[in-house]
Amino acid sequence: MPSIPSMLQRILDKPVSDGEIKVLESALSAFLDFGIKRTSMGEIARRAGISPATLYRRFESKNDLVEAVSLREAQRFVAEIDKRVQTVESTEDQLVEIFVAFIASMAGNELLRRLLRTEPDLILPRLTTEAGPILTVGRTYLAEKLRELRPTDRDFDPDLVAEIMARLALSLALTPDGLIPLDDIDAGREFARRTLLPMVVAHGAS
Repeated sequence: MPSIPSMLQRILDKPVSDGEIKVLESALSAFLDFGIKRTSMGEIARRAGISPATLYRRFESKNDLVEAVSLREAQRFVAEIDKRVQTVESTEDQLVEIFVAFIASMAGNELLRRLLRTEPDLILPRLTTEAGPILTVGRTYLAEKLRELRPTDRDFDPDLVAEIMARLALSLALTPDGLIPLDDIDAGREFARRTLLPMVVAHGAS
């Protein structure tokens, strides 16, 4: 298994060609329709408009393709957070947007929700007893974003706040029904201001 820094670097830096995007979108579409187990490489090739032989030249196995689709979803996830942060200026508003984007994007991921519903035996171990690597990648990424927003605040612990955010997002992805708003962005922002910001700005307020 790749180390956490290399896993995160692949998410942040790995370029995707136009031809590869079409294959990955075709695979994602098939996974959403049939699930991962029931999707054949032939079906993905058909949707991508290429031969199975061409598909196997690009991806040696379905496991490799599943990993590539997961990486692409993670890249979309990161892009959504960056996009939201760029829409606001103040540090506090940026912290709120990071929180809302991270929570909502993970809890609302269509493929993840589909797999939790139809193939829990495949996905649940990776999100529960084997979730350490996922949490570490999420925490590492979030901590770096938080450090960028509060680079001179030595009293602020970005790793701890990022850990809480990552664990909350994972919990909400597994059990989205509850009092924490996921579908209403404005309500999510208000929740973040009442719960997250007090943890982050307490030291800076003095």
